[in-house]
Amino acid sequence: MESVNRGKRIIISGGGTGGHIFPAIAIANALKKLDPATEILFVGASGRMEMEKVPAAGYKIIGLEIQGIQRNSIWKNIMFPIKLLKSVRRALQIIKEFKPDAAVGVGGYASGPLLYAASLKGIPTLIQEQNSYAGVTNKWLGKKADKICVAFDGMEKFFPFDRIIKTGNPIRRESVNIAGKHMQALELFKLSTFKKTILITGGSLGARTLNNSILASLDKIIAADVQVIWQTGKFYYKSIKEQLGDNLHPNICVVEFLSRMDLAYAAADLIISRAGAGTIAELCVIKKPVILVPSPNVAEDHQTKNALALIEEAAAIFVADRDAEAKLVDKALELLNDNDLQKKLGNNIGKLALPDADEVIAKEVIQITINN
Repeated sequence: MESVNRGKRIIISGGGTGGHIFPAIAIANALKKLDPATEILFVGASGRMEMEKVPAAGYKIIGLEIQGIQRNSIWKNIMFPIKLLKSVRRALQIIKEFKPDAAVGVGGYASGPLLYAASLKGIPTLIQEQNSYAGVTNKWLGKKADKICVAFDGMEKFFPFDRIIKTGNPIRRESVNIAGKHMQALELFKLSTFKKTILITGGSLGARTLNNSILASLDKIIAADVQVIWQTGKFYYKSIKEQLGDNLHPNICVVEFLSRMDLAYAAADLIISRAGAGTIAELCVIKKPVILVPSPNVAEDHQTKNALALIEEAAAIFVADRDAEAKLVDKALELLNDNDLQKKLGNNIGKLALPDADEVIAKEVIQITINN
């Protein structure tokens, strides 16, 4: 006979990118912190990043044979309906075997079939919508979800108003713990304490536009005697190092990947970044001046909408991807010379911080299991 004292069983579904996986793991950790007896099962998309990252974080994951809709090729979508049907069937089987008390969707391919299957079985569902513009799947799932946790205002455009709660996006706490680390950070990157430092980060894969913008204006950065921590991403690192050659200026620190994001943030006086929802959540907690260059290559152009939500609050500077090569470095050097604007941007972005999102979402997950 099953113990009446067993912990809640929660399925967390979604993934595809670090922007979905890290918040999912943060929610799982917060659930375990609330009640260590909680049983958590992840459901992801086979062959995607979550199949490696989730087990590394100590959780079990099952993969669904699902793909996203390929907007640039009709032929690649021929198998989509069959894969979707198979994934819903598999999701129903997972639910039957695991018997969850609730299902959480964080976005990404796998959250659609799993949350749909959960709603068919009367399992309470919660959606965590990270962006300021909801994706097609989440808008559809939101009609039946018990709770929708959001990070931006104005989300009643997409979801039933009475089920929305503004929680913010879960962050990697170790990445934003920067207090008292400025000197250690400059030491790590072999930089001077007497010069201003710009951090350029395009995520683990890198951002071609950001890399090209820095390459095009490297002489301006060196002439201004400004330091740069330049995270190129793994796709671009080798070719950039070859282009720069061996005589790299000491002000320029080029890295493929930032394993200590906390020290990169701690070293920076100014941050240049893409506008993914998870990154923005971290930047709000960091409270430093930011220039956002949204990627145009994402579904629904949601990075631009994320960035504009900050611009409306005078909390960041916006540079369009198409203008970056011509304008980005000039804009950054201009901002480094304007202490008042730096202070204003830092203060305003800090006001938007919601650092306990993982705990708030975890409590909402438990609440929907009690209410149903």
